[in-house]
Amino acid sequence: MTQFIDPAIVPKKKLYTGEQMPCIGMGTFGSDRVGAEEVSEAVAGALRCGYRLFDCAACYRNEDQIGQVFENAFAEGVAERKDLFIMSKVWNDMHRDVEKACRKSIEDLKCEYLDMYFIHWPFPNYHAPGCDVDSRNPDSRPFSAEEFMDTYRQCEELVEKGLIKHIGISNMTIPKMEAVLPLMKIKPAAAEIEMHPAFQQRELKEYLEERDILPVGYMPIGSPRRPERDIMEEDIADLEMPQVQAIAKNHGVHPAIVALKWAHQNGQVPIPFSVHNYYANLKCMTEEPLTEEEMAVMATLERGNRLVKGHVFLWEGAKDWHDLWDEDGVIVE
Repeated sequence: MTQFIDPAIVPKKKLYTGEQMPCIGMGTFGSDRVGAEEVSEAVAGALRCGYRLFDCAACYRNEDQIGQVFENAFAEGVAERKDLFIMSKVWNDMHRDVEKACRKSIEDLKCEYLDMYFIHWPFPNYHAPGCDVDSRNPDSRPFSAEEFMDTYRQCEELVEKGLIKHIGISNMTIPKMEAVLPLMKIKPAAAEIEMHPAFQQRELKEYLEERDILPVGYMPIGSPRRPERDIMEEDIADLEMPQVQAIAKNHGVHPAIVALKWAHQNGQVPIPFSVHNYYANLKCMTEEPLTEEEMAVMATLERGNRLVKGHVFLWEGAKDWHDLWDEDGVIVE
C-alpha cells in the first residue's frame, strides 16, 4: 500500500495574488543521471503519496512522460487538476517565442494551464543537452534588460490569455532585478534560486521577501547527484557538514531531512528531486521542526558554496562563471 500524507496537512505558502501553494514540491530534473521514465515513475509515486506541487521544465526532456502521469492520475481520481500546482519554464532557445513554448509544455504536461511559468535563465544563451563544462555557444551574449523584458512581456500576455496564472523568474541577481522590476506590468510571484545550507543567499532572499516575491529553492540538499560538469573540487557537501549531521542525529533522521526542514523554516519552498525518498521529504514538513537553537546553528553554515556555476552560458569576453552572478553589485557585460 502506498504511504500517504494528506495534502491538507502540508503547510502552504501564500503568493502575493492570495493563491496558496504547498511548502514543498517535487523537482523533476534528473541531473543527466536519471532518465525520463524513472523521473515520471517518481512523480507518479509522489502524486500518490500526497505531493501537489511539481516543478517541471521543457529542457528536462521529460514533460510528455510526466503529462501521462498527470493524465492517468486525473482519470483514476487520485487528484483533480485544480488540486495541483504545476510549474514549468521557458528554455533559453525560446525567449523570442514564449507562447509556442508554453503551449507545448501545457500540451506535454496535459494540464490545461500552468500555475507558474518561469523564465529559466535571464538570457537566451543556449547549450545542447548533456554538454560538457567547456562548451560555449558563439551566439551567447550578456544580460540585456531590453531582451529580458521582451520575454517577460510575452509571459504577461500569457497571464492575460489564461494560459498561465503566475510568472516566475529564475537564476536572477539583485542588479538584474533592479533593472527590470520597474518595467513590469505584472509582478513575478516567485523566484527560483539555488539555496541550501552552505549557500543561503541571505541578501537575495531578503530582497525578494521585501518585494513579496516567494523564494523557491532548488538544490535544497546540495544536490549530490548534479551533472558532472557542475562538480568542482572546492565544492562543499552540505549533508556531510558535522553540524548538519549532529542535528540529524538529534532528530533520528537523514541529514537531507535537516536541510529540508531548515529550508521550510527559513522561508523558502524547497523542490528536491528524489527517486526513492520523496515520501520522507514530504512527511518531514508535517513533523517536529528544528529548534531555535538548531536554526541558529544552521545559520552559521553559509560558505558561499554555489554549485550551479553556469559555465555553459558564458559569452565571448566573459572572464569566468562569476560574471554570470554580478557579485560586485553591477551587471557584468
